[in-house]
Amino acid sequence: MTILGIDTSLRSSGYGVLSVEGSRMRSLGHGTIKNAPKVPLSECIKHIYTSVEELIARHSPDVLSIEGVIYGKNAGTMLILGEARGAVIAAAAKAGKPIYEYEPRRVKMAVCGNGMAEKMQIQRMVRTLLALEELPQNDAADALALAITHAHSNSILNAREPI
Repeated sequence: MTILGIDTSLRSSGYGVLSVEGSRMRSLGHGTIKNAPKVPLSECIKHIYTSVEELIARHSPDVLSIEGVIYGKNAGTMLILGEARGAVIAAAAKAGKPIYEYEPRRVKMAVCGNGMAEKMQIQRMVRTLLALEELPQNDAADALALAITHAHSNSILNAREPI
């Protein structure tokens, strides 16, 4: 199974591609989809969409794993994050790929064993679990953590419905 994890953000969306064979996991690649601060929202959304389309075409994942909707105090920020998340969902839906979402605490629990883990803990555990040579950048580590969470959740006992 190949899983594409996406940690969505308007300016720096992380991605991580994970190959899973039995209990073995390995990274096929990771990085970020960057949008410069001065780029208009519509162009950022388009870039995220086309970048995810390209990742799907390149890696042909079986599924995508994304972060569930989060709640915050700033409604404007939450709306923008929702729009960026929608670009990822639309690209996956167009490609006919199922999409699974996981709450941030569940991801932290799956990767670190602690639902309150800090960013650096996630980066270190992702590096260890996937035997990466270097510490992945924050957003890429979060995306790989999303893919790892789906790999851990993908069993008959924990079967989930795609969104």
